[in-house]
Amino acid sequence: MSRRDLVGRTLRHPSFRMAATDMVGTAVGIGAWGLVTGVVMVKSGLPIGMAVFMSLVVYAGSAQLAVIPLMAAGAPLWVVWLTASCVNLRFVIFSSMWRSYFAHLPVRQRLAVGYFSGDVIYVAFMKRFPEPRPQPEQLPYFWGAAATNWLAWQVPSIAGIFLANAVPLSWGLGFAGVLALLGVLLSLLFDRATWLATGVAATAAIAAFALPLKLNILVALAAAVAAGLLMEAVDRRRHKPELLLVPADSVMPPEEREHVEAGDIVPLREERHP
Repeated sequence: MSRRDLVGRTLRHPSFRMAATDMVGTAVGIGAWGLVTGVVMVKSGLPIGMAVFMSLVVYAGSAQLAVIPLMAAGAPLWVVWLTASCVNLRFVIFSSMWRSYFAHLPVRQRLAVGYFSGDVIYVAFMKRFPEPRPQPEQLPYFWGAAATNWLAWQVPSIAGIFLANAVPLSWGLGFAGVLALLGVLLSLLFDRATWLATGVAATAAIAAFALPLKLNILVALAAAVAAGLLMEAVDRRRHKPELLLVPADSVMPPEEREHVEAGDIVPLREERHP
């Protein structure tokens, strides 16, 4: 099958259209966020060409908004890189989850999944496919969500870049961006651990607000990651892993192997005696 046929088949797949429908509700917030980010990049002194390049290549709104003030303030390059890396640490966790669904794909396709992955896409996908095992409709669903999210971000972002000088600051776009971020944030809070990490991050950001170069963002991120890891460790100690008796000549199914790797199950294989 040629690449064109594969793309056409994916676009016609019902799961592709289902994903686009699921993403419509958040597309407005993503678009507002992208518009604000585009305007802010140019207003902060970034050339239009570099702003477009950053929007297309970086494609990470939270990281862009975090590093733009640092770049405008002339912060050291290591602070800019460290801030962007810390802001995007959550994608390491996302990628570990994507592995359960897309590990069988070629490297090129997995790299594409990594580039187009996003917070809202992750939430929508996990709601549709809570069981971590590959299914034929998962890839079309991902690309439907990714295409909708990418367009909802890039079109307003690039529009904001080119119209930045025509958009007055009195419109309060910064507040609109905050509202858009809050909408995306609330869609990611689905259990006790995420609520706790968010509360810790907010408290740490306020407490460290006086730090220079927006370093309170790094403090908040470090505190949130530490809180999340602590909560996960506590939950694992409360829920002791189950014992699984594995016959001597059997092969462990992939779904049980996933639980073993996660530490939820401890396998005990039977021994064969002559």
